[in-house]
Amino acid sequence: MTADKINILMTGAGAPGAAGILQCLWQHPAVHITAADANPDAVGRYLVKEFEVITPATDPAFIDKVLSVCREKNIHVVLPLVTKELIPLSQHIKEFELAGAKLLVSPAASLEIANDKSKLYQFLQWRGLDVPDFRVVENIGQFETAANELGYPGKTICFKPSVSNGSRGFRIISHSIEEHHLLFNEKPNSTFISYHDATRILSSRAFPELLVSEYLPGEEYSVDCLAKNGKAVLIVPRLRKKMINGISVEGEFVRDESIIRYCSQIIHELQLHGNTGLQVKRSATGKFLLVEINPRVQGTISAALGAGVNLPLLAIKQELGLPISEEELQVKWGTKFSRYWSEVFY
Repeated sequence: MTADKINILMTGAGAPGAAGILQCLWQHPAVHITAADANPDAVGRYLVKEFEVITPATDPAFIDKVLSVCREKNIHVVLPLVTKELIPLSQHIKEFELAGAKLLVSPAASLEIANDKSKLYQFLQWRGLDVPDFRVVENIGQFETAANELGYPGKTICFKPSVSNGSRGFRIISHSIEEHHLLFNEKPNSTFISYHDATRILSSRAFPELLVSEYLPGEEYSVDCLAKNGKAVLIVPRLRKKMINGISVEGEFVRDESIIRYCSQIIHELQLHGNTGLQVKRSATGKFLLVEINPRVQGTISAALGAGVNLPLLAIKQELGLPISEEELQVKWGTKFSRYWSEVFY
């Protein structure tokens, strides 16, 4: 690598946040980006000059293909946007280092916990950190027992698969929400479900391990972080004011010290590294608790540019040992943002 050229391979070029992350990286004049995706028509293909089709992370040839691209393009840093790619990549850090490329991923042991919501809650509880009241279930009998122990129907509860991406499999069960209200006042993608429908569906066939927990009714924050081997370097909470399909489209950067301390503890206990995202929500008792971790760069991380910090670029500079000024770590708290759709034509 020369001082005037930093070659980055960004995988997951079709991810919803790919365009914004590219904008972050392009803020540095020395950055040269090769984008990659398993989909040959991923939107990122039309935003960069160099694009590579790679195999899915589940394909045995995935690592060899990414290594081949790194060697061919003289890649200095690999920035993965796809959750399923994280563990396979982290298991081959040494091979990438031999190819001259650094991986922006946390250790495999950390990812094994962070990517499994049940293991994550159990681990943090064991380490003395507050988490929502929860149960882990594998069959309908355990599910019904968990609902009862968590206080349903007097209390609202929720459930989701221990291992899942986005909002897949996530549902909220509330005794106060009725079907007539759902039909006429909620969009078809509402996450509410009746207890009757939940137990009916879960009884119909075997289901994956579920995390059943208390529902956190308060405001929700996405917390974009920069970590270095388990030490928090920068933690940037942003209030999620409006979401579409689980993606923040309106928000505000808020300096909440309780969130910052809590996330710092989680980063330390899990020994996370690089860019990582934490979702926290206020409980019924007023305390912010963890919902889940995205142990990678989050799509809406690009919104922090408006608040004066470029988290993806900071992670690149940190990984390469390039100087980071104090000014680059100063957040313009109170900044608000809105996101909108744009198009590419081809």
